[in-house]
Amino acid sequence: MLKLQLSRIESPLGGLLLVVDDAGAIHALDYADHRARLHRLLRQLHEGEFELAEGSAAPHAVADALRRYFDGDLAAIEALPVATLGDSLQRKVWAALRRIPAGRATSYGELAKQLGFDDPRAAIDVGAANGSNPVSIVVPCHRVIGRNGELKGYAGGVVRKRRLLEHEGALPGAGECRPAIATAVQETMQLAF
Repeated sequence: MLKLQLSRIESPLGGLLLVVDDAGAIHALDYADHRARLHRLLRQLHEGEFELAEGSAAPHAVADALRRYFDGDLAAIEALPVATLGDSLQRKVWAALRRIPAGRATSYGELAKQLGFDDPRAAIDVGAANGSNPVSIVVPCHRVIGRNGELKGYAGGVVRKRRLLEHEGALPGAGECRPAIATAVQETMQLAF
């Protein structure tokens, strides 16, 4: 049976719940006020085959990377290992989310196109996979917004999504969506939380 450790990390957005395995790979990262969602996603993705021990200290590497991210080093979380389970579409979407650079946002439709979907309705499935992401912030589902620049739903709440995008300097101008492209110059804005 898979053994997982649950710990709490304080952040400018409130308490975070971190779930890691013995190797230090992140299985879940969610907001403390969304504890029920975290447990539900863990049960779904691990099909109930895990043991969760609570109260241990967060691994230093993860806690330090998150602290540096919130202090303005937006790249600090990029190399953190994640163990994302899920169906093939979810895994594809979650991998694509990690390729969206900090300081950029993309739309659900654009993300679907990047994944090879031609049908515009695929954005709905991509949005559903995005919404079931168990590793908030590190797998940056907050960087996906509506085509018209609207901040669509975010499991942690739209206010947190806005604050993360502001922190990263990724909020688009009036009605435009700045696409996530690998060659883009990364823009950062350090805002006090």
